[in-house]
Amino acid sequence: MNLFLTGATGFLGGKLIKNLLLDKQNEVFMLVRNVEKAEDLRDSFPSADQRRIHIFQGDITYPMGGLSLEDIEWLTNKIDAVYHLAALVKFDLDLRDELFAANYDGTKNILGLAAKLQAKSFYYVSTAYTVGTLTHGVEELYPEDGEFNNPYEESKVKSEHLVFSYRDQMDVSIFRPAIIVGDSKTGEADSQFTLYGFMRALAVFKRKTARRSGGTRTYRLVAAKNGTSNLVPVDYVADILSKAPQKAAADKIYHITNPNPPTNSELLHLLKEALDFQNLSVVEHTNEKLDEEEVRLNSLVDVFKVYLAGNLSFDDRNTQDLIRGTGVAHLNMTDDMIGMIIRAGYKTKEVI
Repeated sequence: MNLFLTGATGFLGGKLIKNLLLDKQNEVFMLVRNVEKAEDLRDSFPSADQRRIHIFQGDITYPMGGLSLEDIEWLTNKIDAVYHLAALVKFDLDLRDELFAANYDGTKNILGLAAKLQAKSFYYVSTAYTVGTLTHGVEELYPEDGEFNNPYEESKVKSEHLVFSYRDQMDVSIFRPAIIVGDSKTGEADSQFTLYGFMRALAVFKRKTARRSGGTRTYRLVAAKNGTSNLVPVDYVADILSKAPQKAAADKIYHITNPNPPTNSELLHLLKEALDFQNLSVVEHTNEKLDEEEVRLNSLVDVFKVYLAGNLSFDDRNTQDLIRGTGVAHLNMTDDMIGMIIRAGYKTKEVI
């Protein structure tokens, strides 16, 4: 198959390409802004695989992905499926316009390109957190006028509806990963993943306060102890996405989620151990006023706190059907695996 990808140079994209190239009949076509980064990724593969990776410069924020007329003409009727991975993952309320330009307009542009190229299938990588303020996620479209925690979630819900509006032009499927973390076997990770931004914020706070206080006092982080953090290893996400050409059904939504996620209390304990930040205390609420430094700590992680506040669950029966008989096992993320991923992530230069 000829498979066209956006977001290919990201960590998930690289894992997905590796999986797709396991089928020696597959060819991969990458839409990228940074050609040099794409060439570095291509050069990391064996020479035989490199010949099956094709790089096209463009930008999802432009109509037709910014491809030239010559490139569009050359690709037309050659593409079997389009994977749209590229997205802006930020939760700040004041970035709404930027988020919609990347996530909604970008999706609209790539859908238009896929239709122009006469692609047969379109696989959209969304997020499990389109669930918004609901407590249980279903593998169905949510209302566009639902309640959202931030503009990122809203941009993804509206993009999902946009994807489904193209059902009469191509087969469309939506994949919703939860919080992507490092590889389940090696811990290798991209420091841009959400968990590592949270770790960075805690590490920066620890360093600054240690210089002032000598690390002798305790700081309170307010979080729901029995809430859950739905972590999924990047290789599990890539494994499921790579089965889409053979197994994904048209008009279906697939949750790529953890059926037994760690509680926030368990996760924050592991983070404290990895960061050696033993004077961090996690409290559900406090009758005592937070002091100035504690207010600063909680504000540093404020954009992440909505994902530490609840006990979400997700139905993933469609995904279980998709992976049945493929050799991809339903996720079983042990405490040891989570601990290894966190420790490996903290050793990543960008996180430190």
